[in-house]
Formats: sequence, C-alpha cells, structure tokens
Amino acid sequence: MEIQPILAALRKHRLATLLIALEIALACAVLCNACFLIANRLQAMQVRSGVDEAALATLQISGFENSQANDINARILAGLRAISGVQSASVLNSIPFGEHRGRVGIMTDAEGKHFGGVVELYMGGPGSLEALGLHVVAGRPLQADDYQPFEGVFPTSASVLMARELSDHLWPGADPLGKTFWVDKWSYRVVGIVDYLVTPYPSYAGRSAPGWSAFVPAQPGPMMAGSYLIKAAPADIGRVLRDAREMVAKVAPDAVLDQEGSQTISDLRNQFFQQDRIMAFMLVGVIVALLLVTALGIVGLASFWVQQRRKQIGIRRAIGATRGDILRYFQTENFLIVSGGIALGMVMAFALNLALMKFYELPHLPLYYLPVGAIALWALGQLAVLGPALRAAAVPPVVATRSG
Repeated sequence: MEIQPILAALRKHRLATLLIALEIALACAVLCNACFLIANRLQAMQVRSGVDEAALATLQISGFENSQANDINARILAGLRAISGVQSASVLNSIPFGEHRGRVGIMTDAEGKHFGGVVELYMGGPGSLEALGLHVVAGRPLQADDYQPFEGVFPTSASVLMARELSDHLWPGADPLGKTFWVDKWSYRVVGIVDYLVTPYPSYAGRSAPGWSAFVPAQPGPMMAGSYLIKAAPADIGRVLRDAREMVAKVAPDAVLDQEGSQTISDLRNQFFQQDRIMAFMLVGVIVALLLVTALGIVGLASFWVQQRRKQIGIRRAIGATRGDILRYFQTENFLIVSGGIALGMVMAFALNLALMKFYELPHLPLYYLPVGAIALWALGQLAVLGPALRAAAVPPVVATRSG
C-alpha cells in the first residue's frame, strides 16, 4: 500500500492528528513508568527475610524504667515460656518488618575515614539467633560466652554474625571472617556469616540495602528490654500470641502492651507492604483509565474520518478497491499516527523517569520497558481502529457515491 496518499490525507487534518499523537505520547510515557513502578513495588514485596516468618511473633511492651528492665525481662520471659506451644522466647531489639532500634552508620577503619553504609544491628539475647532460624554458612556459630552484658546503647565490642550481602559490600572479593567494623568507638569482629537477614525497613532508600544487617549477641539489660521474640509452630503462633498478650496484664501489670507492635512476623510483613499494594492497585487503575481514554480517542477520530470520507471510500470501491484494501488503509493510517506518538512518548518517558529519579530516588527506567509499551500501544491502536475500519470497508460503492 502506498504511504504517500495516507500522509497527504493526514496533513489535511494536522490538528486532529497532532492531538491523538500527543495523547498516545502521554499514554506511552505514563504506561512505561507506571509499569516500572508496579514492577518495583511487586519486587520489593517479594523480598525474603531470611527468618522463619511463619513460626515467629513479637511482643512489645513499654512504660517501665531502665532500673526495672532486668525484672521486666525475667517476668515476661518466664511468662512466655510457660505458655503452651511456645518453643522459644528471647529478647531481640529489632524485629524484621517491625521495630528497628539498631540502625547505625558503620566504618571499616578505626580512624573513621571509610564509611561502610547504614546497617541494622540486631542485638539478641541467648536463643534469639536459633529462633530466627539463621544458619551460619561460613565461620563459627556463636557461643555462650559471646553473649556479654553491656551498659551503653550498644556493646563496646562483640563477636558478631554478618549477613552475606553486607560482607560482600564491605569487603568485596575478600574473606570477611576476622574483619572488624566500627560504630563510633565501638568495634565488632565478624566471626561468622549467615546467608541472609533482612533489615526491619527493607525498602529504606539511601546508603543502605535490604540485606545490610548483622547479629550482635548480648545479654538483655537496661538498654535491651521490652522487645521479645516468640517462636511456636506455625499452626499455633496466632493462639500463642493472643495468650502472650493476656499474660502481660498478669505478670507485668506495671508495663504497657503495644498492641499494634505485638504481631506475628507474617502480619508485620503484610502491614509493612500495605501501602505498596495500594499504590500498585492505584497505578493499575491509572493505566486502565489512560488506555481506555486513548482507545476512545482513536475510535472517535477514526469514526469521524470514516463518516467524512464515505464518498471517497465509495469511489475507491467503485474503481476496484476491495474491503481488505479499505481496512488496511485505516489500519496503516492509525499505525503511522500511533508510531509518531510512541516516538515522542519514549522521549517523554525518559523525561518523566528523570524527574522521578530526582525527587523520589527511583532507579533508572530499563530500556526494555519502551518496546513493551510500544507493542501495547500498537496493539491497542489496531484494536481501537478495527471497528471504524470494518464499517468503512462495509460501505457499498453505490451508497457511497450517492451520498451528499
């Protein structure tokens, strides 16, 4: 089919052609970036924790003085261990997808010249490492004498386990065992590596990553109290948590139970990613609405042009054009308009992505989203124009030539 007559016809309808092309360009830019955002959110929601989520819950209490910490810990732990079905009860300062009390910036040298990043230090008492379900894949496991009492915010020194993702970041290509990192003047020596341990806020942006965490063994005390890790069979964990909440009122009536923070780890994960799910659904709605508006615009314009060209269509039919020729004419015309819009839309997609990168710290838009968006819009354009094109192809030559 000759393209030149189609381009000549489009030049006679510059404004309408331009408006549809701009609509398609906007749709292309929004479609590519919205799909990218949805994919990012879905990927973030699938982050693995590295812990035995289905079997874990946390109990959070507050409202007590530091001088009461040892007594509160003893009463709560005894009460938890007395509940039927509890396999383990221990003190853990930070909770995956929940409370975080160990986010710090670390250095890889004592002089503080080499910044390692923002990491999460999980401080846990005896039994917490086993309850989390972490396994040492290199180095040695923690021993009883690694759990030392401390008085400040963190232990002044400790033998720690580090997540592999963090060790690969701090010492790429080197053996991390025996390496030391610093938090201010406090030093921590890596004695073992665990496969993975997610930070409480895995979607935290900036100089951090979801697996940048380490486990610091410590004896519970004034600065490590009120946050408890409970382990039970997955089928029992919900009932065990309910009993634990009731237990607090009996064994520690002077403490305040944090109802919102005391959840199973699975529920904490669901709550943590609730906003991501809402955003993904909203973006899907935006995409559907935008594509619907774009399709209606194409249908409206094509229908208008068919009505305007009835006489021309009839003449072409009378001189030998088949229905297939008329159908291909409108489909080719639409393909050219959509292609022009897509070309502009790709530039707009990158511009929009640059704005999102600047203001929301999003990653760069991968190139493969552009052909995916183009194919989607080409398919949409062909489907949208199909109805008007079929009506044009069905115009009888005699009716067309007699029309005003």
